Amino acid sequence: MSEPLRISRKFSQRDVMEAIVQNGPISRASIAKQTGLSKQTISEIVRQLEINGWVQETGRTSGHVGRTAVTYELIPDAAYIATVDLGGTKIRVAIADLAFQVYAEEVVPTDQRGGQFVIDQIVALCWQAASHLDIPRERIRMAVIGVPGAPSEKTGAVYLAPNIAGFDKMDVVAAFEKTFGVDVMLENDVNLAVLGENWLGQGQGIDNLAYIAVGTGIGGGLMVGGQLVRGATNAAGELGFLPFGADPYDPESLRSGAFERVVASIGIMERYRALSGHDATVPAIFERAVAGERHAMAVLDETAKYLARGIGAIAAIANPQKVIMGGSIGLRPELIERIKTFLPMCFPYPVEIEASVLGARAAIIGAAAIGLEHLHNALFGADTPDSRMSLPPAEMIALKEAGR
Repeated sequence: MSEPLRISRKFSQRDVMEAIVQNGPISRASIAKQTGLSKQTISEIVRQLEINGWVQETGRTSGHVGRTAVTYELIPDAAYIATVDLGGTKIRVAIADLAFQVYAEEVVPTDQRGGQFVIDQIVALCWQAASHLDIPRERIRMAVIGVPGAPSEKTGAVYLAPNIAGFDKMDVVAAFEKTFGVDVMLENDVNLAVLGENWLGQGQGIDNLAYIAVGTGIGGGLMVGGQLVRGATNAAGELGFLPFGADPYDPESLRSGAFERVVASIGIMERYRALSGHDATVPAIFERAVAGERHAMAVLDETAKYLARGIGAIAAIANPQKVIMGGSIGLRPELIERIKTFLPMCFPYPVEIEASVLGARAAIIGAAAIGLEHLHNALFGADTPDSRMSLPPAEMIALKEAGR
């Protein structure tokens, strides 16, 4: 087959698969209407996809005048991906099938030794999740891992991730692939979260969207014009390094970031200690603020003012329609309401601010989105130009609990 014919065939296969993914069960006649391909071409492609185990007959059309037609749908369990959200304190994994369904996750504390210990822990957790769903290991075709930092395409290391020891000194991608035995993609965890929100969360249909996660650290994911913004070295959205809050010229600010030092968990606890003379956890500080304790309320007010300034900085540069707040701290309504109060005092035009509805699952869902798109490309047309696979609409997706 000549190169132009081969590329044309790949385009046709992608068109057929996208029609099945988006609208299955679907007949060949309906595929022809959607794709503009001839019925003969569609029949040949569908037959080959059946032989290869990717699609199956599901029945016949009904409710129409005339002859019924055979319908086809994707075989969801023909392949899977493992999705991972690696945090400084917790690791969350889930499994997604070819129909973009995301199955219940496993969650464990992060191994504080970092490096290969964390890699081994993640791989074991993924196999455990697959075993709980009775998924054979060979069906796991790739893994997408969200990391709290900037993964380097050149070295495979993950930079700007002080909470994961050793990741800045090793080829993390190579280590994962050697241990896992499948293709591995690394992506910033908050980038994955904004993709998840754009697909199934508060950002559906919004092309200019920001996501801010506040917890042990702070990070941001940004979409402009419907495209994820990664930057020259995958470090776009590293909000912790905004040069205000703590002294940006303090050497410690080069490690954890001036802004992160005041808005993330450690900064909140340190301010409360300085005001009250007592130690308290972040949840306890929020509880005391709700109860009206003045030192706790002052700490939340100051934290919200800093975050309002950070959101103003993002809005001045990228002009998002909406900012979605996530993370164990960022989701707190007591903080979000304060941010909504303070932002208009320091920024001249309105910005929508909402809490994530996906919560801790946002990055996992984003990993499923980007990973399954990549896997569909690899299986059904990776070498065709502009080979982006459209994601199914939210109403077609289920976030399933353990057991099937």
